[in-house]
Amino acid sequence: MSKKVQYTLEYPVRCSPTILYGFLSTPAGLQEWFADKVDVDLRDNVFSFSWNGTVEKAELIDQKENEFVRFRWLNNDQTEFFEFQIQISEVTTETILLVKDFADKKEIKDQSQLWDYQIKDLFHRIGSN
Repeated sequence: MSKKVQYTLEYPVRCSPTILYGFLSTPAGLQEWFADKVDVDLRDNVFSFSWNGTVEKAELIDQKENEFVRFRWLNNDQTEFFEFQIQISEVTTETILLVKDFADKKEIKDQSQLWDYQIKDLFHRIGSN
């Protein structure tokens, strides 16, 4: 099995960091755009994401309010994660969403297109299209 590499995608968004963070860190927010259904077990910070009846679980491994949320899929390598990071451009004061994820080199383009589709749906939900 080939080693996955980290890649980062950047999206300017017309939304306050506080509102955006709610869509990235809560089951209700994530269910709006990321998965069909999202539940969380607060005892161990494990989120269950459902798509078309298939359930994938991810542990919330780190977060800082209005700055970032990092998850690790339970069935993936311990060193891999996906992260939503919120930054403010010093030049334009625009809110920037960074998505960090891991994929095989040959799959990065396809994975990036999937994220583009998901983020477009997020922006539609928050009224930032």
